[in-house]
Amino acid sequence: MAISKLASNVNLANLDCTSLKGVGPKLAEKLQRIHVRNVLDLLLHLPLRYEDRTQIKPIASLQDGDRALIKVQVELAQVQYGKRRSLVCRASDQSASIDFRFFYFNKSQQQRLQKGAEFYAFGEVRRFGYQCTMVHPELTAVDSNNAAPLLDSLTPVYPTTEGLHQNSLRQLTRQAVALLAKHPIDNLLPEPIQKQFNLPDINQALTWIHTPPKDAKPEALQEFSSPSAKRLICEELLAHQLSMMLQRYKQKEQNAPAFKANGALQQQLISLLPFTLTQAQTRVTSEIIHDLQTSEPMLRLLQGDVGAGKTLVAALAALQAIESGYQVAIMAPTEILAEQHFISFSQWMDNLGIETTFLVSKLPAKDKKLAMEKIANGEAKLIVGTHALFQKEVSYHKLGFAIIDEQHRFGVNQRLALKQKAAEGFQLHQLMMTATPIPRTLAMTVYADMNVSVIDELPPGRTPVQTVALSDQRRDQVIRRIATACQDENRQVYWVCTLIDESEEVQCQAAETTASQLAEQLPNLKIGLVHGRLKSEQKQLVMDRFKQGELDILVATTVIEVGVDVPNASLMVIENPERLGLSQLHQLRGRVGRGSIESHCVLLYQQPLSNNAKARIQVMRDTNDGFVIAEEDLKLRGPGELLGTRQTGDIGLRFADLVRDSELVEELQQVAQDLAADSPQLAKRITRRWLGSRQDFAEV
Repeated sequence: MAISKLASNVNLANLDCTSLKGVGPKLAEKLQRIHVRNVLDLLLHLPLRYEDRTQIKPIASLQDGDRALIKVQVELAQVQYGKRRSLVCRASDQSASIDFRFFYFNKSQQQRLQKGAEFYAFGEVRRFGYQCTMVHPELTAVDSNNAAPLLDSLTPVYPTTEGLHQNSLRQLTRQAVALLAKHPIDNLLPEPIQKQFNLPDINQALTWIHTPPKDAKPEALQEFSSPSAKRLICEELLAHQLSMMLQRYKQKEQNAPAFKANGALQQQLISLLPFTLTQAQTRVTSEIIHDLQTSEPMLRLLQGDVGAGKTLVAALAALQAIESGYQVAIMAPTEILAEQHFISFSQWMDNLGIETTFLVSKLPAKDKKLAMEKIANGEAKLIVGTHALFQKEVSYHKLGFAIIDEQHRFGVNQRLALKQKAAEGFQLHQLMMTATPIPRTLAMTVYADMNVSVIDELPPGRTPVQTVALSDQRRDQVIRRIATACQDENRQVYWVCTLIDESEEVQCQAAETTASQLAEQLPNLKIGLVHGRLKSEQKQLVMDRFKQGELDILVATTVIEVGVDVPNASLMVIENPERLGLSQLHQLRGRVGRGSIESHCVLLYQQPLSNNAKARIQVMRDTNDGFVIAEEDLKLRGPGELLGTRQTGDIGLRFADLVRDSELVEELQQVAQDLAADSPQLAKRITRRWLGSRQDFAEV
């Protein structure tokens, strides 16, 4: 359908992109890769930043990182030979000179850059001392009438994908903005909310964002602080919070088994413990038990720093279901963590006469068959495993409760598959656990459908870990310290090899090499090795030997990040800490300091360090507080990387930023709660506008 023939009451959400000039099947397919299927999607595909092609700037005014339009005259052009052949052109205006560098060029390009030729150049500026450089600038020859290629508005730069060029996106978006002027979209935010946050109309905001006037304040554009940007940020954040809240209401309409047991098994377990629960453990256990006693499906996130005692709380919660006649599944992301959980839970449950079963993919066929039989006939009351727990061939007798550890490592479809194993006619109660504290703004946006319990107290006797950062050039000094710790102080040591960006095979080779080197340098010490390519039983054997004190040093990849508890280990060395995020470093560090003895963590880094790596290492030296670390990790890495791509890729935010807009996140939470409760249909429309088909991924 030609755009000129569109009816007056067109809904842009129903207008396919193929109706735009220049969009055929191939371009439409590329647009779908960035979630753009219709004209409204295109309007909501918002710029990352802007370029200023509305004015010509003098070279002398340019700062490192600027993207600018300049007018220059060529002084010299020549091919240089070095590591890479390149064409270098020296050009100047009346204020200063600049170098253009081309790594890909042909003879005709070289001939264009003759001495005296004049060009308009646009590109990103790099400053080295007083000299400016542009690599592969866009060049436009100055024509006879000397007209500059200036634009009337700032130029948006959009998120894109392979084969989809900025110019194509800009041309299509200009068509979409023209359509918006003729066919405005509904202004979904109620008037009181617009007044509360001083927001403009949605149509005005979208037009301004895609075509900001040349007199727009650069700082407002750079910081997305204009009224138009605020309107879109508020509506998008609101959509994400509403999607979670609507999901919570939908969850509440379903039925789960009410576990009405009187808690006799819990009291038995508590009486057998060689210690007393912390106040935080007692409080959190009560919150969870209260949820499990109702027929409303529990969806609760249990947060607790490394070593806070989440596993025991999970065991007490599991007993509420088991005493009520239901099975409990405990799912961990890795076999080594699942094995650790199986050992812990088995010790507790055996004393109570409760059958605990282990199920992972790598079990021998005979053992797997026996485990599945026990699960199907109900003999197994507590089942611990990995993703093997929700495979098609696994049939449960009466599953009522799922506990998912380090839940952010599981994909949406995996968690959904486990839910479908619930006892017939019921929904599962779900307890998600994480030792990675979730920053407040992230929890409000991504976990708004969950109730949250926090164990904010460590067991008595735990001592803070002292963290130091040393260059790899001081490696010999670190090795001498290890010898002292093991031989004179009778302590044990972790040495963690991190090659997180490499293949598993390369990581394992690095760990093997390190173990060999340490064996040569410390011949009197016993050294064990654990990595991802070892079989489960081999890993467990090494871990058991370390735990029993038969090994002095455990060399490992990051597989020991969670689940390992050796109180006698008082020193951890982390190689190449600059490769890891803060939360993962904190998880690793949590393997030491699990007893009353003073413990240390050495961050053995490679020089030179980036500014970002320096900032991460400084945070690790400054604090042991997991929540402070999580907030800093969010600032440094952003929500998508912090959550992990297997869960969300990113959290789907087009324009809003959880760090920059953290104050708005908190202000909008109450607004979202009121809208979801009082106007659910309007809430659905706002959610559908911003999330579209991605709303499906919230329904887990």
